[in-house]
Amino acid sequence: MPEEPCQCPDCQRFYKEHDRLIRECPTLRQQQELNWAALQAFRTLASRVLEDLQKQSKGETKEPTNYPIHSVGQEQIENQNDIQQAINDLENINAYLFSLEALMEKIFDVRVPEEIEQKFRELAGEIAPDPLNVDRLRLNRLLHQTPDLPDRN
Repeated sequence: MPEEPCQCPDCQRFYKEHDRLIRECPTLRQQQELNWAALQAFRTLASRVLEDLQKQSKGETKEPTNYPIHSVGQEQIENQNDIQQAINDLENINAYLFSLEALMEKIFDVRVPEEIEQKFRELAGEIAPDPLNVDRLRLNRLLHQTPDLPDRN
């Protein structure tokens, strides 16, 4: 593991968000709820985009949407094959999200006594500001292994 935390803008943004989430949600229950909400938001948005792309690819969209298919910085979708590939990718993402949802339901079955919740709060104060926290560095390494980065093999 690196001795110093990465200083790239993506990692800096990750560190800031990581620490904020631990500080603002320092209990098991709060982390469960936070992750559930994030998962549901991701699934809702991905499903909606998938539906829209499917309608577009079938020519069923009768009125224009108020937003572009692509955002600034992304490759434009130039032909039907690209749209179909995006649809396939989003279908896979949705399948993964459903799997994560099933796992998250198991996490919600876990309840801990207030003494343990207090231990979560105590440790949250130690973990959040630590840039060399092992979990944080492990997640940082995963951040740098995303498919859009050239160091992924």
